[in-house]
Amino acid sequence: MASNNARASDLPAIDPLALLKGFVSLRRLTGMYPAGHPTIEQKLTELDGAIQRHLAAAPALHLDVIHGQPHVDGVCFRTEGEAQSQVFRELTELGVDSIHIVRGVSREELLALSEFLWQMRDAPGSEPIDVQLARKKIHHVSLGRLIPLDTRWRAAQWPDAPSGTLDPAYEETLFLMERAFDEASAGKGVNLRAVREVVQLLIRKIAGSSAALGQILSVKLYENLTYCHSVNVAALSLLIGNQLGFEESMISTLVEAALLHDIGKTRIPLEVLRKPGALDRRERLLMESHTTFGAEILVEVEGLGPLAPTVALEHHRSVLGTGYPDLGAGIVPHFLSQIVSVADIYEAMTGARSYQDPAMPEQACLILARLAGAKLNTAIVKAFVNAVSFFPIGSVVRTNRDELAVVISTHDGDPLHPSIALVGASHERLPNAIDTRERDESGDYKRHLVATLRPPEGLDMTAFLATPSGS
Repeated sequence: MASNNARASDLPAIDPLALLKGFVSLRRLTGMYPAGHPTIEQKLTELDGAIQRHLAAAPALHLDVIHGQPHVDGVCFRTEGEAQSQVFRELTELGVDSIHIVRGVSREELLALSEFLWQMRDAPGSEPIDVQLARKKIHHVSLGRLIPLDTRWRAAQWPDAPSGTLDPAYEETLFLMERAFDEASAGKGVNLRAVREVVQLLIRKIAGSSAALGQILSVKLYENLTYCHSVNVAALSLLIGNQLGFEESMISTLVEAALLHDIGKTRIPLEVLRKPGALDRRERLLMESHTTFGAEILVEVEGLGPLAPTVALEHHRSVLGTGYPDLGAGIVPHFLSQIVSVADIYEAMTGARSYQDPAMPEQACLILARLAGAKLNTAIVKAFVNAVSFFPIGSVVRTNRDELAVVISTHDGDPLHPSIALVGASHERLPNAIDTRERDESGDYKRHLVATLRPPEGLDMTAFLATPSGS
């Protein structure tokens, strides 16, 4: 008999999305067809089989949707697809964020549960859900709801901006864009002169500065406010454009559009932008409207090209024509919008939020790869990963020799073995760079990077990246 302490890795692999889709499908079929219909029976058999296989190895199955991500027994399975989000919304809008099932659940209980979920659409009932389930003889399943903001006191208190010493050019871009977004929020319009000054700083200085790129590419331990996020997305878009071989004029157009892609958020209330928890339906629709707000703002800016409002409108739409805003089935976003979408998702994942820790760069790259073809342009994802590598400049890493180090340069031919600078006991940079491509007499690598870590407190990134890697 399986131990109650069985680790998740000991259990058979189970796809939470498939199970949640199964519940949603069975619920719909129950409402469409009479009891005993073959279509219902087939879906019920599939769902019951998957659940029973899991319960054969574990005493319970916990399915939870937390911050829009599915979890099985507390383990998060990240997904970004719009179709997947619709599956979650269909349950969460009923007030169901958690489905917990214990060993002993019967096929009849699962059918009764699907009927109960269908009835909740029109008559959720005034009694507690557990009482309603018991009345329907559902004893091995419990449903739960996560109350938004009920854990506000546990929200992470990240700083509002990058801390520590910044690359001077990067610091100037942040200052200029913060002022530009403040002016836009105050109804003063878009300061196109300031935006274009930032574009030139990004192209002429940031793109060639290891210190600036390190602070943009590495995991960020601060609450990534809109102006800072916009600068970072523009820098990442610039890297993609360079990797794709864009001409200088197109690079300028791309960077300008990326800087302004989220300008519509200046019309979203700050309490919604910074809410440390799940957004309710009204708040989510308001947040999604930043795309149309952005396009409306930018079409009124004299002297601004037409692609900036296009990118503001489309950067949350997929290459398959899904996403928001709804522009009609199959309407594919402009190529520049597709570039900004890749940069936007990576930057959002590697930045801290009050409700989630930042993802490590290699985790973010793997998620981008998973979204390629379904949400993101595959060629753009490949170009981005080739440009930034799995261990970007500025990443704090641990080697197989248990050394703490900072990545100071990467190599196109071997992205898993960059050059690093070792970190001393007092977080100082130790002399001499190390090229992890070096091999021993037997031909094996002398060092491997085994993990990416959060930057430890007190580590001055500029001290590692300001010095040329060859020194």
